[in-house]
Amino acid sequence: MPDDVRELPARDDQWSRFLGGSPMGVLLRLIAMSILVGVVLAAIGFDPWNIVASIRRLFEWIWNLGFDAINGLWRYFLLGAVIVVPIWLISRLFGANRPR
Repeated sequence: MPDDVRELPARDDQWSRFLGGSPMGVLLRLIAMSILVGVVLAAIGFDPWNIVASIRRLFEWIWNLGFDAINGLWRYFLLGAVIVVPIWLISRLFGANRPR
């Protein structure tokens, strides 16, 4: 085989690369993350059947709480940032060495 001819990657290889992993693994991760986000949204009062009214109700609730809401949101932000920011930083540092 001449040097200037290269083999194309298998179709499954391209599909897995596009999805970010095996299709079944990606599907399972998406299901798990959807359930987790659904629990969090349900905890703050979102209703999947009437999402617009739920969002409006959330903003009214925050408005009615006043500065206590800002304090609560700030605490939640800090609590989440302690986990999210280091994981993001590590993923960026180790992901920078991967060829794209």
